[in-house]
Amino acid sequence: MNVLKYSIFVIMGALSYGTLSTMIKLGMVDGFTSGELVGSQYMIGWIVIAAIFLFTFNYRISLKNVGKLLFTGVITASVGITYAVSVSELPASIAVVFFFQFTWMGVLIESVLTRTKPSRNKVVAIILLLMGTLLAGAIFEESLSALSIKGVVFGLLAALLNAINMVLTSKVATQEKAPKRLFFIGTGAFLTVLLTTPTTGMVTQLVETNLWKYGLFLGLFGVVIPFLLFAIGMPKIGAGLGTILCAAELPSAMIMSVWLLNEGVTPLQWIGMILIVIGIIAPELLNRFTLDYYPMKRWMSHNRHG
Repeated sequence: MNVLKYSIFVIMGALSYGTLSTMIKLGMVDGFTSGELVGSQYMIGWIVIAAIFLFTFNYRISLKNVGKLLFTGVITASVGITYAVSVSELPASIAVVFFFQFTWMGVLIESVLTRTKPSRNKVVAIILLLMGTLLAGAIFEESLSALSIKGVVFGLLAALLNAINMVLTSKVATQEKAPKRLFFIGTGAFLTVLLTTPTTGMVTQLVETNLWKYGLFLGLFGVVIPFLLFAIGMPKIGAGLGTILCAAELPSAMIMSVWLLNEGVTPLQWIGMILIVIGIIAPELLNRFTLDYYPMKRWMSHNRHG
């Protein structure tokens, strides 16, 4: 039951991430640059998590854990930065296919670290997720002859960084309380964005324009909510299952784009989204089937011989 509870936390965090691409597109239509939107996201997000941390009245933490959590935040922000480069070089439907390779990368990294083979349930889930991603990303409807090498490289780099981020989130300083982990991961991410993303005049924009509305939404759904839910859930379920559950981000993004941007979705894309949902719940369903089936099989064998 605990695994299911923490799995729901991670899925909710992934669903939260799925809203970002649509909101960023709306912000760009409203005249803001990607740098202003991303900068406002992490600035407002950091202010909120700093307030949460401040009011916990529990500030003691070792410098070693501070360093680990700040580094995790650097990796977290780097995922978005590298993926943005990939999207700028490739059609969004193609970029997302490369990015979603993080599902099998995360399982592979966890297997190497734990020196165990991936379970059958996870392998089945990954196959379903990859098939669903190819369909949902409409890769069969795009010409692949003129793909940008830079876009492909940065898409795969974003996937690898995201897989590493899942591992770090599930293993780094897990003995610390979630608000404390949230604050230092968020601080690392915020500092990374400040150093790598053009944010000149952003504070003025926040005060004088409606950039603060986009920043508030992006900060809550792109920093506070997912960071907190992952900080709580990932250490309990592990990076392997966590990366599988994070595939919920793609259906969330598709539904938001249809709802708010009136983007068209083909029947193949809907089939792909259904496969992704099945892939997400497959480990739990297969696990329940195994628990129900094998005890019954042993009982039948025992009665046959008896």
